[in-house]
Amino acid sequence: MIPEKEDIKTEVYALSQSISMSAHKARRVLDQIRGRSYQETLMILELMPYRACYPIFKVIYSAAANAKHNMGLNEEYLVIIKATVDEGTTVKKLKPRARGRSYPIKRPTCHITIVLKNISLYEESVVENSIGLGTIQGHHSLWFAQPKNYSKGLQEDQKIRECIKNYVQKNMRISSGVEGIARIEIQKRIDLIQIIIHMGFPKLLVEEFIAGQLRNRVSFRKAIKKAIELTEQADTKGIQVQIAGRIDGKEIARVEWIREGRVPLQTIRAKIDYCSYRVRTIYGVLGIKIWIFVDEE
Repeated sequence: MIPEKEDIKTEVYALSQSISMSAHKARRVLDQIRGRSYQETLMILELMPYRACYPIFKVIYSAAANAKHNMGLNEEYLVIIKATVDEGTTVKKLKPRARGRSYPIKRPTCHITIVLKNISLYEESVVENSIGLGTIQGHHSLWFAQPKNYSKGLQEDQKIRECIKNYVQKNMRISSGVEGIARIEIQKRIDLIQIIIHMGFPKLLVEEFIAGQLRNRVSFRKAIKKAIELTEQADTKGIQVQIAGRIDGKEIARVEWIREGRVPLQTIRAKIDYCSYRVRTIYGVLGIKIWIFVDEE
């Protein structure tokens, strides 16, 4: 049972007024980011060539900072649900000319409003494995709670998983021969919390390996092929890696992908792990998407 939305503060907004820009120029950028996640939006704004991207970037960054410091929300679960622009006042100036003459200059302004929503308590807790739920995998959290305590239970599960993952990343040196955390199952009883950690070769290790290679300016094809070789040690049936952005420092952004083995995305019986990752390089931000075909029922 999902708790009532009025009991949970999941939305945060930021407003910027009197921006020296026409509403039309701001609106064509906002139409591209509305409904997208916070991390994906930052990548889009850094790659778009419009001058309106920078003031919009500052507004979104301010809204995310409010969500993180004032409400304790995780930036990974923020989604832009509302992005609007309103026309402001027109600033009139006089441009001096020769012989004491002048002519007027009219500069429009606009007001930008950004609303972010935390989906960790709603969509994210369901969408992550809802497609194959009951067919190829089960729930990762097993417990019962009253509606008023449901949100607290979800937040507690999220903090437990983040604490375990952060501890592993800080205290373990991950290499090609070391297995990592595939998933964490949490089972709660009246007086006992049971945590089951499944070890394996997860998609997280693959994306971190590719991200590290790209930061070191290694060729993306060489990095992907090396990552594919690592996944072959984990009995995977196929992998597909996609990279988007200014690859290898090229001026024009493009999308490149490499697939090895079978990756049947069209059937629900295929157990496919998916993840997306952003990596900052000296040439800009690159987006990484990975599909790993684990097994088929």
